[in-house]
Amino acid sequence: MSTCVFIQIRCKPGSTYRVAEEIALREIHSELYSTSGDYDLLMKVYIPKEEDVGIYINDRLLDIEGIERSLTTMTFKVF
Repeated sequence: MSTCVFIQIRCKPGSTYRVAEEIALREIHSELYSTSGDYDLLMKVYIPKEEDVGIYINDRLLDIEGIERSLTTMTFKVF
């Protein structure tokens, strides 16, 4: 079983597509969208149950050049 999280990503101006390409190369997401509003990208990630969510995100995502800020939303139950 895995934990589904949604991560919103704010990128430095002009870097959104480069950040999205780097995320795609890492193959860690289920879905990745460009969005309007306070954040530039929205991704859906399934994190293996045995992994620590914070460490997983830090080690696999947040070292990408151009990411300015992120907001992670944990999920509980699917309806």
